[in-house]
Amino acid sequence: MIPLVERARAHAGEREDRTVLVAPRAASDTEGSWEEWSYGDLLAASETVARRLLAGWGESAQDLEERPVVYLVPPGTAHVAVQWGIWRAGGIAVPLATMHPPPELEYVLEDTGAEIAIGAGALDPELDARLRPLAEARGLRCWTAGELVGAVPDPLPETLLPDVDPTRAALMVYTSGTTGRPKGAVTTHRNLEAQITALVDAWGWTAEDRILHVLPLHHVHGLVNVLACALWSGAVCEFLSAPGFPTFDAEEVWRRFGREEDPLSLFMAVPTIYGRLLAAWEGAPAEQRVAWSAGAARLRLMVSGSAALPVSRMERWQEVTGHRLLERYGMTEIGMALSNPLQGERRAGTVGFPLPGVEIRRVDETGQALAVGEQAMPGELEVRGPAVFREYWRRPEATREAFHDGWFRTGDVAVVEEGGYYRLLGRQSVDILKTGGYKVSALEIEEVLRTHPRIQDCAVVGVPDPEWGERVVAAVVPVALDQGAEGDEELTLEALRAWAKDRLAVYKVPSRLRCLEDLPRNAMGKVTKPAVVKLFQ
Repeated sequence: MIPLVERARAHAGEREDRTVLVAPRAASDTEGSWEEWSYGDLLAASETVARRLLAGWGESAQDLEERPVVYLVPPGTAHVAVQWGIWRAGGIAVPLATMHPPPELEYVLEDTGAEIAIGAGALDPELDARLRPLAEARGLRCWTAGELVGAVPDPLPETLLPDVDPTRAALMVYTSGTTGRPKGAVTTHRNLEAQITALVDAWGWTAEDRILHVLPLHHVHGLVNVLACALWSGAVCEFLSAPGFPTFDAEEVWRRFGREEDPLSLFMAVPTIYGRLLAAWEGAPAEQRVAWSAGAARLRLMVSGSAALPVSRMERWQEVTGHRLLERYGMTEIGMALSNPLQGERRAGTVGFPLPGVEIRRVDETGQALAVGEQAMPGELEVRGPAVFREYWRRPEATREAFHDGWFRTGDVAVVEEGGYYRLLGRQSVDILKTGGYKVSALEIEEVLRTHPRIQDCAVVGVPDPEWGERVVAAVVPVALDQGAEGDEELTLEALRAWAKDRLAVYKVPSRLRCLEDLPRNAMGKVTKPAVVKLFQ
């Protein structure tokens, strides 16, 4: 039994024709501008996907048995049908990032050992062309979302769908680790149920809600907090025509806030998006500002997360819209753990209290739990509960190291303020950066930069930035031109960024550059990252 699918069946039984997904159609579709799917549509489409996957796997295949299935499908109804279809066939859904270049996609294909890949097809030919050559080169079975979801003239074989136990793996979401390479965090269906129900309870989700989805779908924020919570609750999840960071349209979001037909009640985003919305508002004519502010004010709740929300941005958003943003804290391995209250004080600079079903403790540098009287003392957050993930894929040692006496070690340090509010102080490791709502590994970026023919050595750090939370910056030791480096030009930021964008996701590409004769190091020869940070301040 897959809890989210069973919940959908229950909703469909109450009102099968209720719209729950609204998304733009593909540009080549002549039926209209928007798709509106009910639970019945989603259940039927996902069953078709599951049956085709099993039929294509083998004549007698009745269960994918937790095989990972990678897919690169743009946000929308087909994306959801593919995800649920993988689940219903017994597989692990591995969503790929639409903004990642081929080297990062290839890494996930290799790390998962996936044997099945699903591309975008006609929904997004550019995305399809990015994944298919990589998948075919590795000998993967390849489908497109259109082949799996769309109608076909020949009847499907009567493939039986497996009875999937909720303790089985559901999602594998990649997150950067302190080792410098992303790790696949495996979450079970039971874990997902715990993550969803905690948020539905804490944030008052109901079937009357309607949320605008503007977040990526390879990230817990967009996958669980928005999409899964909406589908669990019977709410409507509406995708924009241009979702995601690279094509985010602030004016389009403001217009949607103000549309009185099918009014929105919820909105969730990262601080960077709220910053872009404020910039668009500031640049609009006075009359437009009034209309936009009035539209946003009609929503019942707006949430910010995935990076620290600057207090100045929180206050300005409240001045513009009347909304006190609700800030929360979580990560890929645990879902959400802390949240400011739906009702009551949403204290700026804090992430509130433990969510229902989540246990939190703080430990000192020796791993000893801090007492109630030591709330002002910084301590690393450790989390326990049914929402915590199962394992890192194929990394048993990393999984063991991630837990301490049954508690998951987050690596984040916090204090507890008066009233029990948690305030985050930052990462234990300076090698994990938060930029634009994403956690990225400085070590991973360094590995890529060192492959540049003009770079001898480098150190990547994050520096505070009001727009992005942290800016990714790089200090490098260039190879001298007379030492046989390729090319005859000096290393510049513009040239480095152009080179890196073919190898790294755009939010990982350094935005500032310092060229040094040598990196600052300690007596043991190790680079001292705090000293590197000072070079950029």
